Amino acid sequence: MKEGTINGLVTGFETAFGGTFAKEYHEITDILKDNQVNIGGFKLDITYHDENIEIEFPQIGCVYTHMLGHDCHSIVAGEAQANAIIEQLKGYKAQGYNLVLSSHYTPETLKDVDTKIAYLEELKVLANVSHNIDDFKDKVKAKYPEYSGLNYLDMTAGFFFKV
Repeated sequence: MKEGTINGLVTGFETAFGGTFAKEYHEITDILKDNQVNIGGFKLDITYHDENIEIEFPQIGCVYTHMLGHDCHSIVAGEAQANAIIEQLKGYKAQGYNLVLSSHYTPETLKDVDTKIAYLEELKVLANVSHNIDDFKDKVKAKYPEYSGLNYLDMTAGFFFKV
């Protein structure tokens, strides 16, 4: 964590908060690598992705993922990733999870999962009928005017429309 993205965030927070940000790194002594663990009597199923993890808590009908955000734009690295996220979300429904926890958003429900699936499907449609990045962003903003995370939309547009 003393290099790369985490270090950049910590350095940025330290600068933004005038040095009053707790910037100490705690020593990492154990790294979880198992796909199934039992912690405190809870069976956890863990899926490791390139840059994050997904933790399923089958006993309580809950899953943790990096981000869902039913009313927030997401970083979507093109149509293939949109399809992969859709399949991941459909998997939550198939497993019967009724609660989704994430790093960057509030606890969400299966209704929110359906909302996000519809959003991702619509992103693909809008990308196919858009002429360029700006046209795509305008169409998405018009369709989802109340959504937060416009910086995520900018990144998504860059993935769908390579410059």
